[in-house]
Amino acid sequence: MRVLCTATGSPSHGRALLPLARALAGAGHEVTVATTPEVAPVFAADAVTVETCLPRIDFGSGWQQDVEEVSGAPDADGTEELSAEERHLRVLIGRLTGDMAVQTYDVLAALARTVRPDVIIRDGMDIGACLLAERLGIPQLPIPAGTVNVLDPALLLPGVNRLREQLELPVQESPASLYPYGRFDYLPPEFSFARFPATVLAYRQSTVVDRTAGLPDWVARLPTDRPLVFAAVGTALPMFRDLLPEGTPLPVGMTDPAEQLGIIIAGLSRLDCTAVVATGGIEPAGAQPAPHVHLTDRLAQPLLLECADLFVTHGGYNSVREALRTGTPMAVLPNFGDQLSNAQRVQELGLGRHLTDTAPEAVAAVCREVLDDREVAARLRQAQLASLALPDVGQVVDDLEKLIA
Repeated sequence: MRVLCTATGSPSHGRALLPLARALAGAGHEVTVATTPEVAPVFAADAVTVETCLPRIDFGSGWQQDVEEVSGAPDADGTEELSAEERHLRVLIGRLTGDMAVQTYDVLAALARTVRPDVIIRDGMDIGACLLAERLGIPQLPIPAGTVNVLDPALLLPGVNRLREQLELPVQESPASLYPYGRFDYLPPEFSFARFPATVLAYRQSTVVDRTAGLPDWVARLPTDRPLVFAAVGTALPMFRDLLPEGTPLPVGMTDPAEQLGIIIAGLSRLDCTAVVATGGIEPAGAQPAPHVHLTDRLAQPLLLECADLFVTHGGYNSVREALRTGTPMAVLPNFGDQLSNAQRVQELGLGRHLTDTAPEAVAAVCREVLDDREVAARLRQAQLASLALPDVGQVVDDLEKLIA
């Protein structure tokens, strides 16, 4: 079986794809990953062919102007103006079904002449791969990603159909045409974060991402007489900030990760705990950490979550899944994109709290509530057990072979 995979966006998208690509390569199948230079290192230690050929998503030029143009537009019911989150998702849809999709299609079509794929596993934001699969007449499924959870296929369909017409492909009437073979996930259906129904191939979340990564020695010497709290802001925002020209502000609606780190550190400094904060190499703004708050550039997040009592997170879909896999309660301080929806869903499912007040005392108070909430702990145990009951990710080999057949 020859498998063409795509991963764009931030390194977290690569980590969502990695268990699938690793399982297929480990079973002896030919796996080629088309990606960007920022995501490519995720696959460095695995037996897959990596092609750094995909265009980046442009979050810079014209983004805010596009957001302003959709301001005042009605929501899906036609009754109210779009929320800030919905406006950004509309702009993202425009970008994903614009020139970038055509560029991606052209790059992947050239690559496919060499790879000759039997199936495509695509990034949820990669519309070009969806169109290529239609051209080749092969199955395609998106990786577990927050964008697939929150982007309405009905809103995507008009833009995708314009691309189909441009590429002389048959126009489709159903939004389900974007996921004709379903999608992948690492969560059980009763704890799904998807807003829109689709067939799901769900597997057990892997706790192994970087096979060489362990915890540093100093972690073993942390005090254990108080709750252990781990905090992180993910990889997407730091990457976007680095890619933007110097002096260019982040698009409206995105908080600078330095400010977000400052909020977290100030809150945890007021909490009776042992805290570890992964900064991603960013200098936090404002607050100086209290002695019990330990800063580190990076840490093997899935490993530390195995013994953490609380996870203060930006709410990226990878992080949420890893917390469910380890049964770790969450306090979610979202930033942009699907993170807002994920924060609301975490609270709705009883898996933690959505941090809406960023005052240090308020952050500390919510963290204290989650640590003391036995109902949240019980609900997380339920989610963990349901996640552990999912099939091993190695099942993807048989599932794809059946789809191809």
